[in-house]
Amino acid sequence: MRFIATVIEKLQRHPKRLVFPEGSEPRVLQAARQFASLKLGAPIVLGERSKFKKVAEEMNVSLEGVRIIDPDYSEELDNFAQRYELIRRNKGIKIEEARDAMRNPNYFGAMMVAMHQADGVISGASERMGSTLRPLFQVIKVAPQATTASSCMIMEVEDTRFGEQGVMFLADCGVIPEPDVEQLSDIAVSTAQLARHLLGTRPRVALLSYSTKGSATHPSIGKVQAATALARQKAHAKNLQADFDGELQVDAALIPEIASRKLPDSKVAGQANVLIFPDLNSGNIASKLVQHVGRAHAYGQVLLGLDRPAADVSRGSTTHDILGVAAIVGVQSISYDQLYPQSGRRLPGEK
Repeated sequence: MRFIATVIEKLQRHPKRLVFPEGSEPRVLQAARQFASLKLGAPIVLGERSKFKKVAEEMNVSLEGVRIIDPDYSEELDNFAQRYELIRRNKGIKIEEARDAMRNPNYFGAMMVAMHQADGVISGASERMGSTLRPLFQVIKVAPQATTASSCMIMEVEDTRFGEQGVMFLADCGVIPEPDVEQLSDIAVSTAQLARHLLGTRPRVALLSYSTKGSATHPSIGKVQAATALARQKAHAKNLQADFDGELQVDAALIPEIASRKLPDSKVAGQANVLIFPDLNSGNIASKLVQHVGRAHAYGQVLLGLDRPAADVSRGSTTHDILGVAAIVGVQSISYDQLYPQSGRRLPGEK
């Protein structure tokens, strides 16, 4: 928990407002309360007030410092519905349909962040990923200078020989099933940016495959090779100080002894702190193996490339996991425009 402790300390110096659409979920309510008690900012939970009180009483959790909003009775409901109708008009959405959408806490929470009434949103603890991602992609959308929305998991393992003192960034583990070369390079650069932002050290990015530097031949390997070259170009254009190498097998990326035999001159091999997977199958499987078999602290999915900070946590997340992700999203929001220049400047429906 060394990593998340430093994230919490930073957020305590720059408190933020985070919205939790699943406020009546016990784990979420506990995390929101801890967010407030740790003085990380102002947690906002969405849903029916009577449900909150019942859950809080059953759990003996104080709601002090937690702001409760019921979308059905919010004075912002009409305003949010009008904004949503504007951005979905080309899909044939009418105002009443827009109002119904805004009664859904996930849509309401996304709109709060889009309208700068909150600094970030954390959802997913009790709903399928599609139910949480769809409102974010419809309401918040991709940042102006980004072309790909993806996600990453942040893992902290006990063995500090791996990654950056035990901390590794894994992507994409939750959004794009089969990224093409352009998307894969975007995922690599966005994840490197987040690693730099949170760790303050130089990202060492390994684009993974079942091959190391041509030990096998397949179109999927060529994709990783091309994405590695393109990621270097994009990082240089952004003045991002990071090292990229690929294609690499995961042992060559993480184990110094193996790297010294296969790639003695690589700046990444044997010491990677960012792992980029060639597809969602491998990324999702690997992240869950590391979390459960490797007994890692897992924080994610932190969404990358969106116009505002957001995260979609797993339905298997604990209160600690949700609090950790909330702290990460809060720290992202402190200087989000450094990650994504010109982000957050347009309100929904504005041209």
